[in-house]
Amino acid sequence: MLDYILKGVFIGLLVSIPLGPIGVLCIQRTLNKGKWYGIVSGLGATTSDLIYALIAFSCLSFVESFIEEYKFAIQLVASFVVLLFGIYIFRSNPVRQLSIQKRNKSNYFSAYVSAFALCITNPLILFLFIGFFARFSFFAPQDSFEYIMIGLLSILIGAFSWWLLLNSVVDIFRKKINVRGLWLVNKVTGGLIIILSLAGVIYTLF
Repeated sequence: MLDYILKGVFIGLLVSIPLGPIGVLCIQRTLNKGKWYGIVSGLGATTSDLIYALIAFSCLSFVESFIEEYKFAIQLVASFVVLLFGIYIFRSNPVRQLSIQKRNKSNYFSAYVSAFALCITNPLILFLFIGFFARFSFFAPQDSFEYIMIGLLSILIGAFSWWLLLNSVVDIFRKKINVRGLWLVNKVTGGLIIILSLAGVIYTLF
């Protein structure tokens, strides 16, 4: 069970750490309006991630026997999907999307909803979850409500921990933000994902 929980936390982190549009949005809101606006925006993104994770659990539970039969091929394909994701993150530059905006009237609810809407309209996240679930054998036993809930909770812990850490650090160093540091986050994260995916390919083949 502990291994299952740790996998969930790790997947939650891997999905959240890359600084795509939602990461840039959270940073901008922390810089413009304060830490809690960034954290609430991260919570909106996490809620969207949990919905996609639940759909991924549902999809995989229906094809559990198929997965077991073709486990080798599925894990190999999943490793290549994760590899492509890692390359994309490594090559992306979040600094280009970062801008200091004028303060406008808003509240925590609108910050949450807008971040949720930004994430939920990106169905590629679903395939990312399916890829990570298959790569790390993160499956809930068929019809196991307990395992699904524990899996979702562990993903929640991993994802929200990142948003809490990111926005807190940005808030502390708001006057000393080094845009190169944001660029390095994606380089390191992308590199880590690439290494993990290649290790997965080697492990699957040998």
